[in-house]
Amino acid sequence: MEAVHRTRRPIGIFDSGVGGLSVAREIRRALPGEDLLYVADTAYCPYGDRPLEEVRARALAVGRYVEGMGAKLLVAACNTASGAALEELRQAMAVPVVGLEPPVKTGACLTRNGRVGVMATAGTLASARYARLVREHARGVEVLPQPCPGLADLIEEGHFDGALLHARLEELVQPLRRAGVDTVVLGCTHYPFVSGPLALVLGPDVQLVDSAPAIARRTEQLLRELGDTSRDRPGAFTVLTTGDPRKVAPVVARLWGAEVPVDAVEI
Repeated sequence: MEAVHRTRRPIGIFDSGVGGLSVAREIRRALPGEDLLYVADTAYCPYGDRPLEEVRARALAVGRYVEGMGAKLLVAACNTASGAALEELRQAMAVPVVGLEPPVKTGACLTRNGRVGVMATAGTLASARYARLVREHARGVEVLPQPCPGLADLIEEGHFDGALLHARLEELVQPLRRAGVDTVVLGCTHYPFVSGPLALVLGPDVQLVDSAPAIARRTEQLLRELGDTSRDRPGAFTVLTTGDPRKVAPVVARLWGAEVPVDAVEI
């Protein structure tokens, strides 16, 4: 765990599993000189199937741990955790907290026919934050929520393509295709890692919307406002998991495109 250099404070990022690596990837592109500390709360993955109070408790526990490791900013790279606990995290933390939410506003702006699908966990779709997004940013647009039970689990297990994944995606997108959506919002950080197969089953006329680039821009903006950006050398990348590192490490390597040491942590 000493890969995070003590002379520089890292950006802390957490998710219930490896999905938040899609956000970490965009942050790395925008801020290549920053140290990143990523925590995968794999022992409790996926958050989307857990009660709200449990998700909130886990988000606060992991957030406090990351802050204790010296993070200068926390990214809750999980839509479900943000929906359940973003306000509580911001109250509890002494550092800025960046949260995720399904990019419903962007989807509503991009749609050509006024029909937008939102693929997310049941927990995200049931959150008050999601309801507010639709209410405030999708007036005049038909928004079709599509819960995706099991999809994050498949990605955690390393299914980024193949017959099993395609069969599950075909099942999940049937209601969206019947409704004729032309835009699909990815409301879970795991889903960008299967955007290729998802685009195939949705068809060429459907556009996908991912929030990760916007989160990276917001992170960069906050660090510049704080006057705390690092550029003197390539940033380090540390990955911790509350699960089994032997199972998590191969998936992280495939998603990150390089071998990354993964250490176990109890939170």
